[in-house]
Amino acid sequence: MPINRPSVPLLLLALVALSAACVPARKYEEARKSADDMRAAQESALAQAEQAKAEATELKAQRDAAEKMAAQLAADTARMGVEHRSAMRQQDRLNQLNNELLDKYTKLMEGDRSENRKLLTDLETVRLRLMAKEDSLDQLGASLADREARLAELQAELAKKDQAMRALKDRVSKALTAFEGKGLTVEQRGGRIHVSLENKLLFPSGSTVVDQQGRDALVKLAKAIENEKDLNILVEGHTDTDKVLPGSPYKDNWDLSVMRATSVVRILQENSRLDPTHVTAGGRGEFVPVDKADKARNRRIEVILSPDLSGLYELVKD
Repeated sequence: MPINRPSVPLLLLALVALSAACVPARKYEEARKSADDMRAAQESALAQAEQAKAEATELKAQRDAAEKMAAQLAADTARMGVEHRSAMRQQDRLNQLNNELLDKYTKLMEGDRSENRKLLTDLETVRLRLMAKEDSLDQLGASLADREARLAELQAELAKKDQAMRALKDRVSKALTAFEGKGLTVEQRGGRIHVSLENKLLFPSGSTVVDQQGRDALVKLAKAIENEKDLNILVEGHTDTDKVLPGSPYKDNWDLSVMRATSVVRILQENSRLDPTHVTAGGRGEFVPVDKADKARNRRIEVILSPDLSGLYELVKD
C-alpha cells in the first residue's frame, strides 16, 4: 500500500540537516546517531524475516518428508503382505510334496534298497528346504508385524494431530467471533490453521502501529492459543503491489511487511504465555497475493499455526 507521508523521525532528521549551520555540533551528532540506530533496527528486522522464511521452509519440508515416508511405509507393508501370502502358498505346496514323498517312501520300503536310499535323500532335501522356508517365513512375518505396528502408530499420531488442530481451529474461531465480517478469517488448510487479518482491522494507513481494534483481536487470539505446547506460530506480513514512496522510513514493501509482522508478534507475546522459541515473524512483501484484483485483501497479516511435527518425523525416520 502507498505511504503518503514520511515518518516523524526522518522529518526531524531532515530539519536537523537543513539547519546544521545553526545548531550546535552535539545536537547534530545526536540526530545522526538516531538515524543510524533506525537503519540498524530495520536491517535487523530484515534479517529476522529471512530467518523466518527459512524456518517456514524447513517446517514444510519436515511435514512433506514425514508424509512421504508414511506413504512409503504403507506401500512397503502392502508389498510384504503380498510376499507373505505367496510364501505361504509355496509352503503349502512343499507340504503337499512332502506328503507325496512320504507315501512313495512307504510303498517302496519293500522294494529295491537303492530306490529307498534315493527316496530318503530326496526326502532329506525336501525337509531341509522346508525348514529354510519356514525360517524365512518367520523372519518375514516378524518384519511385517513390526512395519504394521509402526504404520498404525504413525497413522494414530497423524490422526491425533489433525484432531487437535480441528479443535484448536474451533476454539480460535469462537474467540474471534466478534471480528467476523471485519476483515478476519480463520481457515484450516494442509494440516495448518491460517488466521488472516486485513490491514483495515490492524493498522492505520501508512503505519506499523496496531490500533485498538486490532490489538483486541490479537489479544483474544493469543489467549486462545497460549496453552498449546506443540504449536509453531508464524506471523507473515503482506502488502499490495504499490511501491513505497520516496522519503518513507521503509526501504520497500519487504521492509514494511516485516515491521508490521514484528509489531503483531510483540502484542501476541506481551499479552500471553506463548513460548518465544515457537514464534517467528516474517515479511512476504507483495509476492503472495490472495486476489490480484483486490489490493485491500492483499494487505494483511497471516498468523499460521502449525503442529510441531519433529517428534513424528523422528518416529518415521527411526
